[in-house]
Amino acid sequence: MKYKTYLITALFSIFFACDENMDELIIANETLIAGTWELTEAHISAGGPQYWIDIENGEEIEFFENGTFTSNRYLECTQGSFSIDENNLSLKYECDDFSSDSENEDGFITYNLKFYSHYFILTRTSGAICIEGCSSKYQSIK
Repeated sequence: MKYKTYLITALFSIFFACDENMDELIIANETLIAGTWELTEAHISAGGPQYWIDIENGEEIEFFENGTFTSNRYLECTQGSFSIDENNLSLKYECDDFSSDSENEDGFITYNLKFYSHYFILTRTSGAICIEGCSSKYQSIK
């Protein structure tokens, strides 16, 4: 009888622990993404299977509900505007004479956005694209 009790308790613990850790994809918008986010992990590949690596002191980006953002990614430009459309994030750095090899022909840096409750994952879709499908994970810090 004790064995059955332990087994049932263990199964319930596993079920509820997995349920709490399951993070559902959310349809993002300018209000949900508002806040400060830090790059904490990168999904990379050296020609083989992809894997996550930790990033220390990663870039920070702060999104505001009015469609603007600040970022410490580029020293020469730290602000701009953004939009989200069907899980696609577009950033437009708004500094005179600023350009990046990540921009598309219209001057936007675009990403596929997978948004969850406390983090999001970006995969760049403009400029020099990583052939292996590199992604970046940002965690909420405020």
